Amino acid sequence: MMIYEFSINHSKIDMDPRKNPYAPGAGTPPPELAGRDELIESASITLDRIRNGLAARSLILYGLRGVGKTVLLNRIKLDAEVAGVYCVPLEAPEERSLPAILLPALRSSLMRVNRTQATKEGIKRILGSLAAFAKAFKVKYDDIEFSVDLEPIEGIADSGDLENDLGELLGLLGRHAQQNKTVLSLFIDELQYVAEDQLAALITALHRCNQQQLPVTMFAAGLPQLLGQLGKAKSYAERLFEFKPIGPLEEVYSRAAITVPAEKYGVEYQEEAIDEIVAATEGYPYFLQEWGQHSWRIADESPITLADAQAATQAAIAQLDESFFRVRFDRLTPSEKRYMRAMAELGDGPHRSGDVAELLDRKVTSLAPTRSSLIKKGMAYSPAHGDIAFTVPLFDGFMKRVMLMEK
Repeated sequence: MMIYEFSINHSKIDMDPRKNPYAPGAGTPPPELAGRDELIESASITLDRIRNGLAARSLILYGLRGVGKTVLLNRIKLDAEVAGVYCVPLEAPEERSLPAILLPALRSSLMRVNRTQATKEGIKRILGSLAAFAKAFKVKYDDIEFSVDLEPIEGIADSGDLENDLGELLGLLGRHAQQNKTVLSLFIDELQYVAEDQLAALITALHRCNQQQLPVTMFAAGLPQLLGQLGKAKSYAERLFEFKPIGPLEEVYSRAAITVPAEKYGVEYQEEAIDEIVAATEGYPYFLQEWGQHSWRIADESPITLADAQAATQAAIAQLDESFFRVRFDRLTPSEKRYMRAMAELGDGPHRSGDVAELLDRKVTSLAPTRSSLIKKGMAYSPAHGDIAFTVPLFDGFMKRVMLMEK
């Protein structure tokens, strides 16, 4: 009887920085999009129903910074493009008008449509209507910079009334999509920055398309205050849209977001290390990527230990203080910084505005402009009447650290 001896290779796994799988960034897709399958499937169902002439509400994703709203919006758009949907992606920056950002996005999307003979004339007509729309609003919205090598088509989307013209424009695009057995879908990120009157016009235009059973929809993302803004712009908004809150991941998905990317390279974590990261990040997807990236950099070998994770916590917080938090802090006025420092002193939140005022030894009414400015800048939101809370997770800890250094 011959006996064979087997040896197991216990050589260290190289923690090559070139293979670090984690991807912290603004809208950067994570290597493992954990815990969002149900929502992605819901979006797919919405598009399929609209394509088949069935009713489905537009989808609004809302939540704090760092929960992955932009990543989800981009993933839904990518799946929609694969399915042949006419996708119009845009981001609403502060101090820009909706027509100024919408026109180039519509033109760009039309340029990507397959040019069969059947669609050429339709697209030519739509481009002429876009030119007419731009001409009608260039004076009212002086940030519009739009040109097309076609003469404007008079009488379509050129009245100068945004609600009416945007409705006509989306209707024209919707009929073109319907003829080609597909869907026109707007994908708008940071929707909370669109001015109320322009938001009202967009809602009205979508509502009109809905009434005409045209295959036009919208997937949008924004901060929690977006719900109130939509309701204020048009009272029927709650019936037109399906609102999906996007929050931190449940523990099982937080753990998957950390461990699955590493496992693809044969790297493991000690259970205590995972517990440390999940607790420190509170399950926020962006932070999970930061902690994962730093854990990989710090560890000498697999498995990544508790000590590695604790060191990663220090490194990640320092990195966030210098970038993610700092860039938002530097936009604040001195009075806004004092207000947010008082919020931080009160804890995680949300807090009563009266409690913040009491801590600052001021009247609530005198601080109302500062509070409103913070909400407008996207630094805070009001989850209920009279309440105030941070839109950026873990920002209370940063405010305590940075204000202490500046004393």
